[in-house]
Amino acid sequence: MSLLFDVFAPELPDAVIRYYPNFLTCEEADAYFETLHAITPWRNDPIRVFGKTHAQPRMTSLHGHTTDPYGYSGIVMQPNPMNEPLLGIEKKLKAFTNESFTTVLLNLYRNGKDSNGWHADNEPELSKNPVIASVSLGAARYFHLKHTSMKNQRLKFELAHGSLLVMEGTTQHFWKHQIAKTAREVGPRINLTFRKVLTAR
Repeated sequence: MSLLFDVFAPELPDAVIRYYPNFLTCEEADAYFETLHAITPWRNDPIRVFGKTHAQPRMTSLHGHTTDPYGYSGIVMQPNPMNEPLLGIEKKLKAFTNESFTTVLLNLYRNGKDSNGWHADNEPELSKNPVIASVSLGAARYFHLKHTSMKNQRLKFELAHGSLLVMEGTTQHFWKHQIAKTAREVGPRINLTFRKVLTAR
């Protein structure tokens, strides 16, 4: 089914990345954005970077099928229940990845001043080679990638309203990614990153 969609799959060392600009129709994306923007219990946690604590430059919300927490950069989040819009998007993901996700982290970028610095989704609870399915709603923002050791290996492309980005294989071990601040006038954007959290028992 996913073969019917346009796909950008760059050949990168140590990475498997697929980008579908038309994962959702414009009408679907509009509806999901408006609903999720309104009903999501957004929060703004302090984040610790290089020994200093700052207000996180975006709003977040964690949702899951389980009660397993998820943590990054000194923040530990307890998941809210999955809601109808999130379940609807998750159902559509089954045509694009064989992964069964447990958790989705939502990020709200309110304007161009909101950002997400260089990082990899490599927390131990995500397993060795995690599959990350990232859905973008709202204003388009540029997605930056850089290899951790090959300094000439970089990539930047725009994440469109209603698009899907899938990162899998060894991507999180060898590459970092970010959504940088921008001086351009941009509206709000919601990013949903679906993942499987495996908490040790």
